[in-house]
Amino acid sequence: MRITILTTFPNMFDSFLNYSIIARAIANKHLEVNIVNFRDYTKDKNHRTDSRPIGGGAGLILKCQPIYDALIANSNEKTLKIILTPRGKTFNQKMAKEIATIYDDILIMCGHYEGIDERIYKYFDLELSIGDYILTGGETASFVLIDALSRLTEGVINKESLENETFNNNLVEYPQYTDPYSFNGDEVPKILYCGDHKVIQKYNLKKSLEYTKKYRPDLLKNYNLSKEETILLKEIEDNVTPKWELDAINKAKKFTDKD
Repeated sequence: MRITILTTFPNMFDSFLNYSIIARAIANKHLEVNIVNFRDYTKDKNHRTDSRPIGGGAGLILKCQPIYDALIANSNEKTLKIILTPRGKTFNQKMAKEIATIYDDILIMCGHYEGIDERIYKYFDLELSIGDYILTGGETASFVLIDALSRLTEGVINKESLENETFNNNLVEYPQYTDPYSFNGDEVPKILYCGDHKVIQKYNLKKSLEYTKKYRPDLLKNYNLSKEETILLKEIEDNVTPKWELDAINKAKKFTDKD
């Protein structure tokens, strides 16, 4: 995947692109990120990319000309051209998957200051927002898009890890644990030691439904429950421990009780 960023603050990306998963993806050539300073394209004698708003108002407005010329020079008919704006569609995991599946070449325009000349928007394919709050500029918002899209690129993240992540199936991810078995009196659920992977998978699905109901009930409103999920959700609502769960817990006790 190739991602091109249009910005007037290229140095903001130095640390972000040089650490962790993003850096490895770039080093392994799964991801290419090009940072383009659209100030380099301005025809203003003072190299300005912004000006006062016509008609009055606070702040400065980014001009069309440098953005347009940078856009034309760094994209083609196959490039998905995204402009970050508070009025755009709210970016989410479903959208990230759709974009990452369809496009290999993506361009992201980062706004700054008070706004952007309205006439530039028609040259972009998609207006996106990362949430209903105000940021100093689109650069930090673009970090979110780069991270979310790159990790869906083949070879960047282990496939199994992607399948089990939060929002992958519009549910919150189930809780996970590691050693030790007991920490400050809090114990790992015994059922996770039963050794039956199908039962553990079922238990994790149940916990995922439970956590979604508790923390993000809005996600369940438009979620089509399977037959199994309907039964599991009923167990949660009735606060009962069914036989399949009790049997697995009893099976696990020989591992958890030996200490």
